[in-house]
Amino acid sequence: MNTLKNRVQLIGNVGNDPEIKTLEGGKKLASLSIATNESYTNEKGEKVEQTEWHRVTAWGKTAEIIEKYVTKGKEVAIEGKLSHRSYDDKNGEKRYITEVIVSGIQMFGKN
Repeated sequence: MNTLKNRVQLIGNVGNDPEIKTLEGGKKLASLSIATNESYTNEKGEKVEQTEWHRVTAWGKTAEIIEKYVTKGKEVAIEGKLSHRSYDDKNGEKRYITEVIVSGIQMFGKN
């Protein structure tokens, strides 16, 4: 049961070209967003489409793969863990971020 703790799996489309940073020591960091879509019929019988955006971060070898193969619009499956962090912006206001830290990625299609 331990393997099920804090585990996230998403299949969606990349919303922007990944932002890649090379840190001291050469380690790569990839940041991108993924959109997941869901549709359902509401109580009035109307079809409703709902899109959720997810902030995604990958490190090391996974970031290198993203840099090489992932572009805006590409359909991907990711697996990772949910992470929460905060920081103070330039105005001194506390900002909160929820993101998926990727441990694995799979790409679909040709785009």
